Amino acid sequence: MADGGAAKRPREVRGGGRQGRAALRGAPGGEPRRPPDGPHLRRLRTGGWTGGAGSRRVRPGPGRGRGRAAAALGARLSAPCADGLVASGVLCAPGKAEKKKWKELKLLKKLEKQRMRELAEKEAEQAREEEQKEDRGRHYTLSVALPGSILNNAQSLELRTYLAGQIARACAIFCVDEIVVFDEYGEDAKSVEGEFEGIGKKGKACVQLARILQYLECPQYLRKSFFPKHGDLQFAGLLNPLDSPHHMRMDEDSEYREGVVLDRPSKPGRGSFVNCGMRKEVQIDRQLQPGLRVTVRLQEPQNPEAKVRKGIVVSSHHPRTVSGLYWGYSVRLASCLSAVFSECPFKEGYDLSVGTSERGSSVDQVTLPSFRHALVVFGGLQGLEAGVDADANLEVTDPSLLFDFYLNTCPSQGSRTIRTEEALLISLSALRPRIEEAVKTPTDS
Repeated sequence: MADGGAAKRPREVRGGGRQGRAALRGAPGGEPRRPPDGPHLRRLRTGGWTGGAGSRRVRPGPGRGRGRAAAALGARLSAPCADGLVASGVLCAPGKAEKKKWKELKLLKKLEKQRMRELAEKEAEQAREEEQKEDRGRHYTLSVALPGSILNNAQSLELRTYLAGQIARACAIFCVDEIVVFDEYGEDAKSVEGEFEGIGKKGKACVQLARILQYLECPQYLRKSFFPKHGDLQFAGLLNPLDSPHHMRMDEDSEYREGVVLDRPSKPGRGSFVNCGMRKEVQIDRQLQPGLRVTVRLQEPQNPEAKVRKGIVVSSHHPRTVSGLYWGYSVRLASCLSAVFSECPFKEGYDLSVGTSERGSSVDQVTLPSFRHALVVFGGLQGLEAGVDADANLEVTDPSLLFDFYLNTCPSQGSRTIRTEEALLISLSALRPRIEEAVKTPTDS
């Protein structure tokens, strides 16, 4: 300081220039001074800068140039961070490698979500297919009852046989599951076993009708095993075949087949052999008595060159309830009209019964309720009234009291009488759309 002179005022420190750089460096050996707060540096601290290849450049503060300290600070801020987090109070953005890694992770997550979505859609589609497969089954049954005395109206054994064939054909066409042959004259027949005793009332018309119905229902390749030579079947060759779904050809592929258990030894732990009408025998999953008729569900052949096929024994109702296939009818003999109801093979009985008569109400105005087991009863030459009068177990005289519906299935008929085989076709044709509408309604059982 010169004597008598005024003290020199220090020059203002600016962001650039030689003196500014010296001011930023500070004293030797000391800590560097903090750069002055300016709007440009405040912007850097608040995260307005992004690093990387296309990063914004640090704008110098006011002054003649960028100071060395400011350049060092910008270099430190522009250096990429390894974790992409905040470093020294400033948001540090990732570099190229990190961005690429993030893009790959994002793509992997997207692919994983897409894979999970496709897997869920596939599982839902399989569930729908299983549901549709289950829905293919038919869970209701249709039974028909008629008197065996209708055969007595035929004049010869050939005509009796052909009449029985007409009954069988009509029932197969309309997918009848059970045929009940009841007696109007008290023969009290319980089976089709026995000898042929001629034509007429002494010929046991109920037994003959039941035997012919069973013969026609049996697949052709099994008839030798179950039907020996018999007088009732003398003219069975005249009959038209039923050609039902369970009457398979030798080379026809099907999930189910009817067969007979063979009297052939098998290894311990293995099932019996069954003749299913194919070129190869079928080995089932269990040991059964020879001569028994069984329903077999065939498995897919793993080795086409194997000598035998593999199969599983299932119930005779399985093709109907699971796959919706019509699998023939069963035949039952009843000693009287009341036995048709009392000896029902279903545990819950018939929940819908329909009687047919020309004195019933018109079928055109009827709506059937939902049901599980339906029964349609036909009368003989003298109608259902004859069966009611001959049955000692019934206290009623009006047959309409026995049924839920008493219907005339052919109003305004042009003939005085309708034969039973004709009434069977007419009635089942008239009831078919009403039955289909009734089974669409869910039942409580």
